[in-house]
Amino acid sequence: MLVVLAVILATVSAVLGAAMTAGPQAPAPVVQAAVAPSVQDMVLAEHRCLSEALYYEARSEGARGEKAVAEVVFHRMSAGNYGHSICAVVYEGSKRKSCQFSFTCNGDLSRPREAAAWRDAEQLAAQILTGQVQLRNATGGATSYHAIYVTPYWAPTLNRTARIGNHIFYRGRTSDS
Repeated sequence: MLVVLAVILATVSAVLGAAMTAGPQAPAPVVQAAVAPSVQDMVLAEHRCLSEALYYEARSEGARGEKAVAEVVFHRMSAGNYGHSICAVVYEGSKRKSCQFSFTCNGDLSRPREAAAWRDAEQLAAQILTGQVQLRNATGGATSYHAIYVTPYWAPTLNRTARIGNHIFYRGRTSDS
């Protein structure tokens, strides 16, 4: 016990001695206050998140399938319990590995994109965000979907609303159902 105490005291003494005899120190760096993102930055981020959802979830489905994914994102925003922005909806659970959109957790974001399909997703996302392309509720108010080749545990608990391409869409059950 005494040996441990002696080692600690010697270490502290050496550190303090070195600090007191050191030469002039460099000035402390200036810390700037955090700057809130501009409206333009927020709009660009929302566009990127919607583009990613369209691309990674439905790029092989064409515009109809991509619009269906966009509808789910917007229905989730409207529902209020999935996030209040496109990015919040798309990336919900990604930090906990309980992703709502699989591409946010499975490594797809780190893989190279197909240039033409990415460009198409970006263009459609911009057209949706500017109102140039209207979403027509083809999914029947869906807030969930899955690919036809999987059977998630939650599917029987929801109302199936549509099949578009290789995805099946659902919305929550109502008390009338």
